Amino acid sequence: MRSTFHGLEVSKRGLFAQQSALNTTGHNISNANTEGYTRQRVNMQATTGLPYVGLNASIEPGLLGTGVQAVSIQRLREEFLDIQYRNEYKRQGYWEGRLETLEKLEGIMNEPSDTGLQKVMDQMWQAWQDLAKDPTDTSARAVVRERSKAVADTFNTLTNHIQEVRTDLDNVVNVKALEINSLGQQLANLNNQISNVVPHGYQPNDLYDQRDVLLDKLSKLVETKVTQTTAGMVNVTIEGRDFVTGVTSQPVATQQNPATGLSDMTLGGAQFVPTTGYMAGVLQSRDQIVPNMLKRLDVLAVNLTKEINDLHKQGVSLTDIKNGTAQGLPFFVDSSSLAANGDYPKGAGTISINPEILKSLDAIAAAKPEAGGTPVGNNESALAIASIKFKVLAAGTGPNDLPESSTLDNYYRYTISQLGVDAQEAERNQLNSEMLVGTVDNQRQSVSGVSIDDEMAEMVKFQHAYNASARVMTSVDEILDKIINGMGIVGR
Repeated sequence: MRSTFHGLEVSKRGLFAQQSALNTTGHNISNANTEGYTRQRVNMQATTGLPYVGLNASIEPGLLGTGVQAVSIQRLREEFLDIQYRNEYKRQGYWEGRLETLEKLEGIMNEPSDTGLQKVMDQMWQAWQDLAKDPTDTSARAVVRERSKAVADTFNTLTNHIQEVRTDLDNVVNVKALEINSLGQQLANLNNQISNVVPHGYQPNDLYDQRDVLLDKLSKLVETKVTQTTAGMVNVTIEGRDFVTGVTSQPVATQQNPATGLSDMTLGGAQFVPTTGYMAGVLQSRDQIVPNMLKRLDVLAVNLTKEINDLHKQGVSLTDIKNGTAQGLPFFVDSSSLAANGDYPKGAGTISINPEILKSLDAIAAAKPEAGGTPVGNNESALAIASIKFKVLAAGTGPNDLPESSTLDNYYRYTISQLGVDAQEAERNQLNSEMLVGTVDNQRQSVSGVSIDDEMAEMVKFQHAYNASARVMTSVDEILDKIINGMGIVGR
């Protein structure tokens, strides 16, 4: 014979299980727009059956069902997709870091345009050509001086702006190092919270979600590897080095390099150089891309001013003709030594017009001395300087020599072309990485994301099951009422 109250217990378990499922569905819907939230599902299981009650043994086949119970609230997440996502995310971060810098450099160089260095240099060469037509023309001399000053100013400005980019990148290194350090502390804190509840049989799904969001953010900055450990915790390594171990994290910081004046990253007090991720892109931009652009500008500036100065010093100015002696003035000088016969410019950021030429247009040497060194007016020096534009300079191994034989114009055009190619490559790779990240994330969302339509359908299903269990309980209650209050009463 069966237990009289067995039906009540079965219905009660049904109510509790369906109520848990309804509550979880409501939790999913509430967090449909929460960053990193993973859809949850209640796993139900039939409770252990009982033999039918008998005097000696069960005489009926099978076991008596005892209802259902919610055994766990499962977090629907695929770890393999997380690994794929983070691997692609670090690549996107790397190309993003490079692209940001290359786009800034393209904006600074502003080529081709009517205000870029190429246009300014062309105008200077044309001014020298025009001066050769009438070396005594004051207006032509003024144009030469102003066009040359524009070249010097442009070199100075470009150098300053590019150096500012490098300073900005160094600031980014400092800020991102603090961000990585903060992520590590938060991960260690979440590990601690998780380890406090998992041993007691709880499933801290929402804490797991928060931790995965932090791991995703970290994976964009540096290469990240996650290893599951005890009590629900994870160990995290970055670039193969321990970062978060259990409830502790290694500090990430920066310190100034005394040689370069820039910030070096440290992990646990030791030097740390990321090789991939956003940080690697930023560091390579700061330490390679920007210095390379500055170096190419310096090479161009040093060679351009040297070629002009060498010819100008051999030339004859109107002042020389008046005085009967050649001064041998360089046209450009280094801004750190503004003497009339000062040093040649040492870089793009230190070009300046000779003070004597700024004082008097007559100091511009447009002529060459005649035989015997007698200063006589002609236009040979101006013509020679104008022809520098088409002169092929030999390659050399010195710090300011051209790496390959080329004209100054072609050298600069190659510099701009290479910058454009590098920017296009970075943009292409960044877009490809972004597309792959989006593809993997869509796959991940198809497993872990919350669909309002699906959750509403699940809600209706659980609601009907809950109502049905309540109806069964009502039926059993009516039966028990009849047994308790109606049986044995006859004639009343």
